[in-house]
Amino acid sequence: MIAKKTMVAVLSLATFVSSHYTFPSLIINGAVTPAWTNVRKTNNFNTQAPVTDVTSADFRCYTSATGASATTVNVAAGSQIGMQSNGAVYHPGVINVYMAKAPSDVTKWDGSGNVWFKVYEVPAITNGGTSISFPAQNVAGVTFTIPRSLPNGQYLVRMEAIALHSASAFQGAQFYISCGQINVTGGGSGNPGPLVSIPGVYTGREPGIMLNIYYPVPTNYVQPGPAVWKG
Repeated sequence: MIAKKTMVAVLSLATFVSSHYTFPSLIINGAVTPAWTNVRKTNNFNTQAPVTDVTSADFRCYTSATGASATTVNVAAGSQIGMQSNGAVYHPGVINVYMAKAPSDVTKWDGSGNVWFKVYEVPAITNGGTSISFPAQNVAGVTFTIPRSLPNGQYLVRMEAIALHSASAFQGAQFYISCGQINVTGGGSGNPGPLVSIPGVYTGREPGIMLNIYYPVPTNYVQPGPAVWKG
């Protein structure tokens, strides 16, 4: 009986881990960087457990236990960049990508303050209450173009995948987070915004974070966070 209970516990843990994910790599012009090289190693690098408290300090880069930094990689403004997961994004949900410009050396910066702007998103698609679909589900990663007008400098790039399968209750949404480090070259004189703080950008009760995606089917979906800055 003890052996059977142990086996059940092991299988349950394996299922939990296999249905969760991290984002350990950047994608630079189609090339995936080695895991945790240009991305700060997150607390969940083994457990793959999500963040559920949007007011937690871990909501920023999820590194309170690892204290991790990373190697900063050069990326030209106007080029393609992205985040790669260590497995398919299993759960139904949406994606936001934020960036924040470091005042100097990004390796020594924690990203605090009203400094973050959204640069990319993958929302849900609805059709008035008949169905809802999630283009971000089952993808291995996402890529986007860095605006050509983004000023030169060192930045954190923060991946935020929001799993909504249990989001009908407060703190039921699961956030899978990581922060990469890049140095933007060949940029312009744009003024990124709106700027927000992380944590601080959400309360956890936004209609795009706390909702039942199953019944009744949402008539529309409101992507959480500020508008995307497109340069």
